[in-house]
Amino acid sequence: MNLYKSDKVRFISGLVFILVIYSAYYICFLENGDLILTSKIRHVIKFSTTIAVYMVGTFHLGKLTDRWMSFIWHIVHISGLSILTSVGLFDWFISPISLNLRVFAGSIQEILISPLLYVAMGLLNRSLKKSSVA
Repeated sequence: MNLYKSDKVRFISGLVFILVIYSAYYICFLENGDLILTSKIRHVIKFSTTIAVYMVGTFHLGKLTDRWMSFIWHIVHISGLSILTSVGLFDWFISPISLNLRVFAGSIQEILISPLLYVAMGLLNRSLKKSSVA
């Protein structure tokens, strides 16, 4: 049984899922000033959101015919998650991190959950397919 009729439908559905996760993260968590949480709970929420976006991308890009998209997705996310995990564990167990390092970790996390990486990979794939056909 084929769940999706084409790679395009699979790609767009993955984009929709990532947009929903990204929007929910910002609306319910980051932009909610009434939410009072400890720093450890904030770390868990941020890490869980990043893992959720990684899993959606892995599921939707992993089934496409172009395997390089899935490979780049894995490399970028595993590298970013390694950095975030290292910084988070240092903050939890050794010492609070500086503001500069906190901003750096936030920007890495933003890159990983943003639908922009997913869309950029789709546009690159589309342009490479057009140039190889012509």
